[in-house]
Amino acid sequence: MEIVFRKNATILVVLLSTQCVFPARVPPPPPTPGPVGLSVDGGIFFLLFFAILSGFYLTKRYISNKKSSL
Repeated sequence: MEIVFRKNATILVVLLSTQCVFPARVPPPPPTPGPVGLSVDGGIFFLLFFAILSGFYLTKRYISNKKSSL
């Protein structure tokens, strides 16, 4: 009886120790997120400034003077 118990205990210890030798594969960490917000370069500001100025100029020249067909 004691021999059967020792055999079972030995098998149990061997099975539990192989779990440490062969650990489960850990998935790689997720990629780091980018910076918060949008990355805006100087060209966007230039286009916005140009659109505002040209809109103001066209409004003053054509719409305010009522020379256009609008």
